[in-house]
Amino acid sequence: MSKIYDLHSHSDYSDGILSPSELVSRAYEQSVNVLALTDHDTLAGIAEAQAAASSCGLDLIPGIEFSCQWNGRGIHIVGLNVDTSNKQLLDAVAEQRQRRELRTETIAKRLHKAGIEGSLHWVQQKAGKGTIGRPHFAQFLVEKGHVRTINLAFKKYLGAGKPGDVKNLWPDIEDACGWIRAAGGHAVLAHPDKYKLTRTKLRELCADFKEAGGAAIEIVSGKQQANVTQNILGLAKEFDLLGSLGSDFHQPQQPWQELACCGVLPEGVKPVWQSWG
Repeated sequence: MSKIYDLHSHSDYSDGILSPSELVSRAYEQSVNVLALTDHDTLAGIAEAQAAASSCGLDLIPGIEFSCQWNGRGIHIVGLNVDTSNKQLLDAVAEQRQRRELRTETIAKRLHKAGIEGSLHWVQQKAGKGTIGRPHFAQFLVEKGHVRTINLAFKKYLGAGKPGDVKNLWPDIEDACGWIRAAGGHAVLAHPDKYKLTRTKLRELCADFKEAGGAAIEIVSGKQQANVTQNILGLAKEFDLLGSLGSDFHQPQQPWQELACCGVLPEGVKPVWQSWG
């Protein structure tokens, strides 16, 4: 029987809600054989996840999801099978932490200017040990009654062009790909369909990503329409990119991002894991 891979997931060290060990346990319950923990801009949960994985026989791939920018747009690059002791990677993580702290303060100031007070302390308390992201601000906006749902929080305050949309602090995709390659990993263009780019722009992104040293593309991200999968498969072939897939799991009770819901890679593309040493 073929292995079940899920190469994109988050713990409470970023914007997930499960601890790394709880995440591994849930992945095991979902019959995942190979799991990558790819928290946003941090490696802090890897050691705990590896310990939990070794106790249940699951293969844990050390990973990270870097926040980047491309032509003024926020883009995410996943690093898979990275050496977590690599100095260049660790320096990059420290830089990203500083960027995130500045970004958090900037978002809070912009929300304050928009008449919403108290967000900074709230998100800092909510995130705890984890890195702070826009989902924490979205939770704040819902809990304090400024909006009814997380989706509305992004639509009104945190999405593209809104007060909480701060991208200019992020590094370029060339930097992220360089950090990942320096650590012996494979750079993966995460969830390309979520950027809502035109076909022309998405091809430009793939071309620039490949030129920057990108190795693979997420052909399947969570539960996805078959036509989307086929479109991204076509991009993988056109730009000679390896294939990856993942649920982008953050929390239970979200079946569209449940662990293992991404299924299997379609035929016609080389899986990224076949290139691991």
